[in-house]
Amino acid sequence: MTERLTVPRIKENGKLRECTWEEALNKAAEGFKSVVNSHGSNAFGMFSCSKTTNEVNYAAQKFARKVIGSNNIDSCNRT
Repeated sequence: MTERLTVPRIKENGKLRECTWEEALNKAAEGFKSVVNSHGSNAFGMFSCSKTTNEVNYAAQKFARKVIGSNNIDSCNRT
């Protein structure tokens, strides 16, 4: 595929612009923080993939519970 993204982008004034990974991750963190500050930690939910390793799923649930403060995490491991 020739149109694959190779650098992160963020939206500003309705347009996407290239940015650094640090800027992109900070923008995502600001979004999480904004939701939690405005609506509480239960407004945050996370879905983890059953196709990944147990270690990655463990890290995801630790992030949701310890960093965000939400128990709203699920995966499709039951399938």
